[in-house]
Amino acid sequence: MANADCIVIQGSNMAECHPVGYQWVAEAKARGAKVIHIDPRFTRTSAVSDKHIPIRAGSDVVLLGALINYVIANDLWFKEYVTAYTNAATLVHEDYRDAEDLGGLFSGFDPEKGAYDNSSWAYDEGEDGSIGEPAGPEHGAEAGARASGDAYGSGGPPLEHAEVLRDDTLQNPRTVFQIVKRHYARYTPEMVRDMCGISEADFAYLAKTITENSGRDRTTCFAYAVGWTQHSLGAQFIRAAAILQLLLGNVGRPGGGIMALRGHASIQGSTDIPTLFNLLPGYLPMPSAGRHDTLEEYLAANASKNQKGFWADADAYTISLLKAWWGDAATADNDWAYDYLPRLTGAHGTYETVMSMLRDEVEGYFLLGQNPAVGSAHGRMQRLGMSHLKWLVVRDLNMIESATWWKDGPEIESGELRTEDIETEVFFLPAATHVEKAGSFTQTQRLLQWRHQAVAPPGECQSELQFFYELGHRIREKLADSQDERDRPLLDLTWDYPTDDHGDPDPESVLAEINGRHLTGPDAGKPLSAYTELRADGSTTAGCWIYTGVYAEGINHAASRKPGQEQGPAAPEWGWAWPANRRILYNRASADPAGKPWSERKKYVWWDAEQGKWVGDDVPDFPPNLAPGSKPDPSVGGPAALSGDDPFIMQSDGKGWLFAPKGLVDGPLPTHYEAQESPVANGLYPQQQSPARLKYAREDNLSAPSAGTPGADVYPFVFTTYRLTEHHTAGGMSRWLPYLSELQPEMFCEVSPELAAERGLEPYGWATIISPRSAIEAKVLVTDRMRPLAVGGHTVHQIGLPYHWGVGSNAVVSGDAANDLLGVTLDPNVQIQESKVASCDIRPGRRPRGEDLLALVAEYQARAGLTIETGNRAVTNPAAEGIDPTGPGSHAKGGGE
Repeated sequence: MANADCIVIQGSNMAECHPVGYQWVAEAKARGAKVIHIDPRFTRTSAVSDKHIPIRAGSDVVLLGALINYVIANDLWFKEYVTAYTNAATLVHEDYRDAEDLGGLFSGFDPEKGAYDNSSWAYDEGEDGSIGEPAGPEHGAEAGARASGDAYGSGGPPLEHAEVLRDDTLQNPRTVFQIVKRHYARYTPEMVRDMCGISEADFAYLAKTITENSGRDRTTCFAYAVGWTQHSLGAQFIRAAAILQLLLGNVGRPGGGIMALRGHASIQGSTDIPTLFNLLPGYLPMPSAGRHDTLEEYLAANASKNQKGFWADADAYTISLLKAWWGDAATADNDWAYDYLPRLTGAHGTYETVMSMLRDEVEGYFLLGQNPAVGSAHGRMQRLGMSHLKWLVVRDLNMIESATWWKDGPEIESGELRTEDIETEVFFLPAATHVEKAGSFTQTQRLLQWRHQAVAPPGECQSELQFFYELGHRIREKLADSQDERDRPLLDLTWDYPTDDHGDPDPESVLAEINGRHLTGPDAGKPLSAYTELRADGSTTAGCWIYTGVYAEGINHAASRKPGQEQGPAAPEWGWAWPANRRILYNRASADPAGKPWSERKKYVWWDAEQGKWVGDDVPDFPPNLAPGSKPDPSVGGPAALSGDDPFIMQSDGKGWLFAPKGLVDGPLPTHYEAQESPVANGLYPQQQSPARLKYAREDNLSAPSAGTPGADVYPFVFTTYRLTEHHTAGGMSRWLPYLSELQPEMFCEVSPELAAERGLEPYGWATIISPRSAIEAKVLVTDRMRPLAVGGHTVHQIGLPYHWGVGSNAVVSGDAANDLLGVTLDPNVQIQESKVASCDIRPGRRPRGEDLLALVAEYQARAGLTIETGNRAVTNPAAEGIDPTGPGSHAKGGGE
């Protein structure tokens, strides 16, 4: 980011939420970079930016789509980069129909299932018009499609082979470029004004600034956080930014790209290794029952040996992982213990799990570093779900609300729960803090760094490593004499790690196992140096293939600490970045197709003809000896199928994707839909909400009516949640500390002076905020930081709510939880909740107590006429306008609602 000429921070309050990382934005600004902050609120980030542009929460695709349209319509796209390095010239199948043709739906939508058959989105494969078999359920069962999101987090979905049909003139109407151009033609500055509340002057400033700071000699960077992800189409927000950055040539180059600002230290690491239900380490997809019953079926679905790039070697990554976990028990004869892996039968994310709790389908629950009673959407559902458990284990630093809800939670006060009736047995286990344990963490830049233990944890506090190591030993001891085949995966695990004098496992030995080693041959026992050394014959082992090299030569490279002033620009000896200690992904794109830097100013990696290899400031993200202009044998696949101008080496066609023929379940192009709850009608399409969003129509998860439907005026305002510098997530590390609690002692809401006047809200007085799920109280902060927006001829008021407080008796400060107001609607790709935009009402005074609180919420529900169907139709009204929402390639029958 320090090398950027323009930085757009959208979907993040970076200066407050990532204050250490913000130093690089400050450094870029000191060098002359423009910094633009796009956010519903004026924040501390806005205050140190060149310009703040207020936006209506949830309307980001309109703005990004208009920028895409501006770039194309004004001929400002980086032509040589786009033509050579993206799929702009690739032809899409003739059966494809765009959202512009079908009233906001893409071809292949099934309104009964609320899901797409994406067959018609495929690339055109030849004269016979074949597009392969229609896509079935992703994970075997009807509900399985809900588990399909993010299944290709590393390499993209497979293509059958490396060859695609192209029109390098970009004139064919079925080229990706022409499809993208048509799709965004109606995303105009006027549409931005009417849907986002952004003036045409502000849009012009933004468009001019980013295009003037992109191209051969300049680069623009986008940065986002949960302000983009926590939406029912959050993955498409990020995709829209990726399309824009590819068109401008800002990917793979210093000061370009899209920076995902992850949370506290190892959020990135927890998705790499991972803690996600549908992925294995290194973004390998979890097997699915009925589709991946054999290793052969799994590998064939994961990657084709005939496609381009390094993802074709996913068999080596998978088998090396199986060898790391099961060692000698994983052999060729038993498919490397593949049957030891569990199978997905549907979605098993946190929200699905809570609903399973309420159905008495879950007996026990572990909570580690998580406080869902406060920090997850729909707090009431979380707490009620836990009341159905037989046992609950909470590992944390403090007695958080998820450990005490059974005696002092909001439902005890309301009378919905009685302590004496709750049968859940709660175990609280004290956890070591970050300074009381050693190990690696992976931060937002994919950089592994080593944390050294500063002090020993007090009393019985344990690190996660020690806890799980001991838990594994105890379970294995209990099962030692078992003859049950289902216990073999536990008994055969490689679970022998060296321990210190206190019996704690050595964290470096775990890092070494993650890195991997040679098992046979002259290098047997030697740590691997790169993921390209992994093999599919059982001769290598690696616990996470993208981390291979972090322990090369037996050295803990995560602990490297060479000062930046003693190194080159990429600082390769400060920590270790996956993969291959590469600091910028796809950096082959920093040079032109001939291998020369696009400009001297943005020189990064380039082809050295004398040495016959790629050289530069970073580890080249390309086969080191593959010369520019190289053309592979059409019959080969994998890395050998890459051309000299295929910089996106993990993609199945070697190109950056402006159009996604596979991999996303809600559309091949980002398309604007309103949130699950919105007082604004979709100005682009008759389809109001994302048709593929994951909806949960339940009595305890009612939704507010959308604009234009009866009852919408009962919840007329928009609220959005955010974090503060002074508190940490759900408060477990901050509300128990007096000095931080003193800085931010009370839950509050931010409202504009206009809304305060309209609703009679007094500065520093109390307000009650009501949603279809609950009502909370907060102190009133009247501020110009929240601006009313003119949207579609109406004024939209937005209310800001920090989410750090919870109701309990153990913290220094407590207060109502903002997340109690939220419902559960999820992005279908990544199963993340929509918590950055929802509908509410606000009125002066404190909320009622006890049963009166329930009565207030019920009274609002009745006035709005809410039922479990409210807001939960997949298709709103394209069919009513004579549009067939199914289109070619669908198995759906009949039209939409």
